[in-house]
Amino acid sequence: MLVIPSIDLANGRSRVVFWTGVSSGIGGPTDRPERIAEHFVGLGAQVIHVVDFDGARSGQPQNLEALGAIAARIATPLQLAGGVDDADGIRLAFAAGATRVVATMALADDPEALRGCLAVAGDWLAVGIDARPDRLAAYAWRRGRPPALGELIDELAGAGVTRLVASHAAAADGADPLPAVATYAAAAGMELLVAGGARDLDGLRRVRDAGAAGIILGEALLSGAIDYAAAREAAA
Repeated sequence: MLVIPSIDLANGRSRVVFWTGVSSGIGGPTDRPERIAEHFVGLGAQVIHVVDFDGARSGQPQNLEALGAIAARIATPLQLAGGVDDADGIRLAFAAGATRVVATMALADDPEALRGCLAVAGDWLAVGIDARPDRLAAYAWRRGRPPALGELIDELAGAGVTRLVASHAAAADGADPLPAVATYAAAAGMELLVAGGARDLDGLRRVRDAGAAGIILGEALLSGAIDYAAAREAAA
């Protein structure tokens, strides 16, 4: 399983200040996303995930200069989430240096927009889903009734989506939806990435054992709560 570092961007900077030597007093902190990305690529990261918080609010990518700065420093795939729910947003992201994009669950309720995004991104489009049944039911679907989790994943696979990014959080009753998501994704032939949900190495191993192809970790890595080298070893 890949361990994918995530950098949250706001106003061109990382929302979490990163200090690799905080425990030893070596070096200094940085909120420069390109330096953070370069550090993790140096440790073996095969993908860097970037969340454009400003883009998510506005509906179009807003941190393109920062994204370009990252792309200029590393030759590793960049996966952008935030502001890429339509074809134009994806084109802007790719022009700035992204190689993959993650759209929101809204695309699952807009077949025309989904087709447009797939026409631009193809296999490099992932769709993010909140897999908790209560959240699926609460989403303001335009269709007559909310889809069940398996239905939603089958629909996306049938439309041509090959990659899912599932948020990992317990349902209201404490149940973990991840095993069901992994089962449905595998049956549909989709790659599954899991966003968060691991506060320690045991949590990371649970995600690995569920069958995820990758786990996306942001603050847990940047704060030092999870050591990246140890995470890669636990994910193997």
